[in-house]
Amino acid sequence: MPRVVALSRYPVKGFTPEACERLTVLRDGRVAGDRALAFRFADSELPEDAWSRKYGFAVLVNTPGLARLSVRFEHTARRLRIEHDGDLLADEVLDNDGRRRIEAAVERFVLALDENPLADHPERRPLRLIGDGVTPRYQDSQQGQVTLHSRESLAAVGTALRDPALDEARFRSNIVIEGVQAWEEQDWVGRRVRIGDVELNVTRPKTRCLATHANPRTGERDLPVMQTLVTAFGQQEPTFAVALMTHGHGGEIRVGDAVELVA
Repeated sequence: MPRVVALSRYPVKGFTPEACERLTVLRDGRVAGDRALAFRFADSELPEDAWSRKYGFAVLVNTPGLARLSVRFEHTARRLRIEHDGDLLADEVLDNDGRRRIEAAVERFVLALDENPLADHPERRPLRLIGDGVTPRYQDSQQGQVTLHSRESLAAVGTALRDPALDEARFRSNIVIEGVQAWEEQDWVGRRVRIGDVELNVTRPKTRCLATHANPRTGERDLPVMQTLVTAFGQQEPTFAVALMTHGHGGEIRVGDAVELVA
């Protein structure tokens, strides 16, 4: 039977993952503490708590060098620490002054990158750190989602890219499973699965973007992931992983939980 082998959440949208032994899935279909903060461009006219498309944020699709930053968020203390190659860029509580110092530090880092979305767009400055650090709000889907892929599908993509050690962090899934055939999770779209305490509807395949081209360690765009997904696997759009929504109730998912098709 398939089982969960890794779990992750992303406290800051577009930044490094937080590996977890368990995740809490809320009734609204989001992972607690996932994408609860984000660096949004200044020219957005939306309120802080409003959802918006990822292109309004500094994220890997437009700022691949963000992968070089190491981020740790202390959820209880609401404190964000950001390092680059062992150098501390910011370590602040999310009060008003702390947010301004974090914003300034990240903006300086982004502006120093060869590829960045700010240098030629002064209207996007200053970056604004939005979110309360608690409420999961800035997923790519406005409805919220949990994402899942299998190690078997990852291995198939790695073979096609001639990179057998392909890092699954490129795909930024919440749940990673083992024990299925490559691409089997794609056949679950339209069905329901039970993982741990949670039943989830598998709603759609995940279409991928340029964020997957960024090496999650170096920030370099080093692999043609999107093109390879289309050409090697006969896809209409570059697709990897699936999106899921809760079916009625939330609950907890743990590493080691069985994954069972129930409908």
